[in-house]
Amino acid sequence: MTKTVGLIVGSLRKGSFTRAVAEQMAAQLPEGFEVKKIDISKLDLYNQDLDDEGRVPASWTEFREAMKTVDAVIFATPEFNRSVPGALKNALDVGSRPYGASVWDKKPAIILSVSPGAISGFGANHHLRQSLVFLNMPTIQQPELYIGNVTELLDDDLKITNEGTIKFLGSAMVTFADFINRLS
Repeated sequence: MTKTVGLIVGSLRKGSFTRAVAEQMAAQLPEGFEVKKIDISKLDLYNQDLDDEGRVPASWTEFREAMKTVDAVIFATPEFNRSVPGALKNALDVGSRPYGASVWDKKPAIILSVSPGAISGFGANHHLRQSLVFLNMPTIQQPELYIGNVTELLDDDLKITNEGTIKFLGSAMVTFADFINRLS
């Protein structure tokens, strides 16, 4: 039976390095897995009053329903001010509510952080990890996926040119697939 893996990218840029790397990594999932891209760019900002008063925006409902169809999640994030972008944090919040109906609960996850800098999005990766612990998402600990100096790894079409990076990301997807299978 095919398992569906949601791909959530925290960068909203059309020429996103993070999206480019994440999509190439996700494409290396082994047979038996399909990737579903989950768009977070149109999510209304979370406000609990809207849930409490039954005025839930359509964007929240669509997102929550889409997340219910995935078995696991690949999170890909750039680093903004040593943390995750607001759009990604908002998606976590929207999906975690209303209380007791979190779409995240027990879904296996893996985190990829991408940066043009040498620190490789370390801060964002670990801030996201902290949220996933609270959301009860078992998350791959090894390998840690920090891709730094990304502009040196991509060509003009945003394709990864470094064979070692391609193999590393492919190996991570095999590990993630095994993890998903063990938890299901």
